[in-house]
Amino acid sequence: MNVLVGLVGSDESIKTLRRTIDRTSEVGDDLTVAIAEKPEAKRSQEDMAEQAEKLLTEANVDADIVQLEGDPGSSMVDYAEQGEFDQLVIGGGTLSPMGKIQLGPITEFVLLNAPTTVKLVR
Repeated sequence: MNVLVGLVGSDESIKTLRRTIDRTSEVGDDLTVAIAEKPEAKRSQEDMAEQAEKLLTEANVDADIVQLEGDPGSSMVDYAEQGEFDQLVIGGGTLSPMGKIQLGPITEFVLLNAPTTVKLVR
């Protein structure tokens, strides 16, 4: 399976990447890491790229890492449309006090507009 994991500079993105790397190691998926630009994020694109490279190296997983420009949701969807990906993995979703999932704007946009199956890691 050809998997694209979309990241921004959040702790949630690191968790998503770790889970995706674990799965890739188990089943042998082809992996591409796309890091979207989000100026207000905790980590810059460069920091995320370094973290991704470190985690991939530790897990002995070979993957391409790309940095996307522009609106995070749109750039992930556009990149997914350009490639032949079987799945797009993103992090997102928190639980409300009532136990309902709440999606952030980037996650919601990707879920509604991606041209392929989307896996949401919470």
